[in-house]
Amino acid sequence: MATEETSTGNIQRGNTLPNGDIYVGNFAGLVPHGFGKYMWTDGTLYYGEWDTRKMTGRGAIQWPSGASYDGDLCGGFIDGAGTFKGVDGSLYKGSWRMNKKHGMGTMVYANSDTYEGFWNEGLPEGFGKYTWADGNAYIGSWKSGKMNGRGVMKWTNGDTLDCDWVNGLAHGKGFCKYASGACYIGMWDRGLKDGHGMFYQPGSKMPCNLEVSECVTDHDVSSASSSGNENANRGLLFLLQNLCNMWRIRSIFHRPRRISNGTAPLFDDNSGNHLSEDSSTVPLTADECFQDNGVDKVLVYEREYVQGVLISEKPKGHDSGMPDSGKTQEHTWQKQAGGPMETIYKGHRSYYLMLNLQLGIRYTVGKITPVPLREVRSNDFGPRARIRMYFPCEGSQYTPPHCSVNFFWKDYCPMVFRNLREMFHIDAADYMMSICGDDSLKELSSPGKSGSIFYLSQDERFVIKTLRKAELKILLKMLPKYYNHVRAYDNTLITKFFGVHRITLKGGRKVRFVVMGNMFCTELRIHRKYDLKGSTQGRSTKTQNINENTTLKDLDLSYVFHVDKPWRDALFRQISLDCMFLESQSIIDYSMLLGIHFRAPSHLKTSSSHQNSLESGISDTDLLQYEEKSSWKGFMLVAHEPGTTVGGSHIRGSMVRASEAGYEEVDLVLPGTGRFRVQLGVNMPARALKVREDMNTELENPNSIEEYDVVLYLGIIDILQEYNVSKRVEHAVKSLKFDPLSISAVDPSSYAKRFVKFLESVFPEQD
Repeated sequence: MATEETSTGNIQRGNTLPNGDIYVGNFAGLVPHGFGKYMWTDGTLYYGEWDTRKMTGRGAIQWPSGASYDGDLCGGFIDGAGTFKGVDGSLYKGSWRMNKKHGMGTMVYANSDTYEGFWNEGLPEGFGKYTWADGNAYIGSWKSGKMNGRGVMKWTNGDTLDCDWVNGLAHGKGFCKYASGACYIGMWDRGLKDGHGMFYQPGSKMPCNLEVSECVTDHDVSSASSSGNENANRGLLFLLQNLCNMWRIRSIFHRPRRISNGTAPLFDDNSGNHLSEDSSTVPLTADECFQDNGVDKVLVYEREYVQGVLISEKPKGHDSGMPDSGKTQEHTWQKQAGGPMETIYKGHRSYYLMLNLQLGIRYTVGKITPVPLREVRSNDFGPRARIRMYFPCEGSQYTPPHCSVNFFWKDYCPMVFRNLREMFHIDAADYMMSICGDDSLKELSSPGKSGSIFYLSQDERFVIKTLRKAELKILLKMLPKYYNHVRAYDNTLITKFFGVHRITLKGGRKVRFVVMGNMFCTELRIHRKYDLKGSTQGRSTKTQNINENTTLKDLDLSYVFHVDKPWRDALFRQISLDCMFLESQSIIDYSMLLGIHFRAPSHLKTSSSHQNSLESGISDTDLLQYEEKSSWKGFMLVAHEPGTTVGGSHIRGSMVRASEAGYEEVDLVLPGTGRFRVQLGVNMPARALKVREDMNTELENPNSIEEYDVVLYLGIIDILQEYNVSKRVEHAVKSLKFDPLSISAVDPSSYAKRFVKFLESVFPEQD
């Protein structure tokens, strides 16, 4: 062993440790301190700074595999700024924390792909730019190593896609601008166009500020500038500026070429490599303007896609022949793509009402949950079955301080609704987090016909509706029988109620709420919604009022639905039982809310379906069984496996038997989407057949597609209208002008019979 006195007073010497490792360098006492080299028995070598036996400061590590690191260390971990060269030839330069990439950094992968942006625990997360070896690039938000959030994709052929992304796939509102000058604005679902959109041909009026997503130019740039690594941030900002300038220059100088007015060829959106001129989408902001390049008589097309397949296209109108047509088209799209809901923000008219509702529900559920679960008693329904509490802003002995306004809270029949939530397997903590968590509720932009306002939890599991005083009385009156009916029939289609509350504000204003299950809480996109009563008077929707979010009516329905015979029998058995219950309570004006998810027709599906099936975990054996046993249906039905399927938000009850598949319980497998548990009214596969032309609601071009595979969601809603004196008067008055059997207001017995008869025509028996 060699020993040498250094100028710093530390002892520099080399030593072979008992475990075979070798250290040569400075010591402080008996521990490495200062600069030194350490070699492990496996050949790993470190040379750099030490601080009381731990690698701390600047240093370099070389592994036997050929990988190396040069940069900062702290406490024995790679921590700070440094460069890592992988054995596969990859190179990372940037920030580290506890041996993981964390912060700002640039990665050059072995296949020549590059990523420059933010990292979190070893994965891209935050804002960044990824450039593939072939030149395609994505700039925007990331989460857990995948494109997630707002971002822009740019292909080498000049196409750009500004869209919301989820798990690496375009999902939500999007805008695609093509190199030809055309653009498409619409909706995406898991990487495929799905729903309504607008296609602007080259030379037509289009939004002028869609070259770069707003999130790229504002939010993420500011977040990048606030990072600690100033030099790396400056490089990213320079990169962003160049990218923005490049796209804007293209929009100014590009002379688009014309294309034919016909439908552009179909394209497999799922390839992820490039886009055709009919296959992309993107959102617009509220202040978008439109530019006119002086070319007249260029059509704008209104399109509809199902699972990436173009099924409908019609001209929107001539630019030159319609004053401010661009603005009108923008407004129409915003109504469709923006959806009927808006998140409640601070300053919103319902903001304090939302805070009060969340405070009250949190208090009530927290108070009732510790009480041991027991059978409901008669006094749990009575007028004394109430929880009342005052919530002052400053707080009280029983309530926390809050930033809303003072209010009085009343909770009706808490033990009854607690048991109802238990019946539908709703965990108390999940219930509170869904409604009362950090996220705001969403409010429907327009109230219902009755004047009620609807709110939706952020996870969309629960709908909250304001009630009139008369509706509250009806609900409380029928609650004992409702409770017994729901308990007796697991598969009831009647609205599921989970809580009834009242808020009293300063001045005596009272707002009553009911919390219900959202029957459309599903991963599948609902393409059509119908409210079906069985009456004909006034049961159609004006053409000019229809958009993607419209709930259509009886006369708008141009399809009938064929379902498996056992399913149809079970469905109408339950409908009859539910109608008998409503008739016993003298309830009318209820309706069947029908949601339809359309699958792309099999003869138009892209070649990616097999690959999507494999990605969904479906084996070749399952695919073979599907093709042999149930391919005529267009669906794959496999034996139910608990824990592997996606159910509804509050599914309960037995599963229905599939006669063709031969299983007692079945799951519905949708390639590229997932595996869904089939129950009565939830995830029900069916075949939709067009029985008449209806331009109001027609899904496809005339004389093209006559049948669709669909997934159905249905339930009986609006069950709080009694057949009272006012309804009797309405029936008498309308009967003078219209056929008495065609109007909605009829006696409960007639209403139930007509309701069932109409639904039997919607779901006819198969030959």
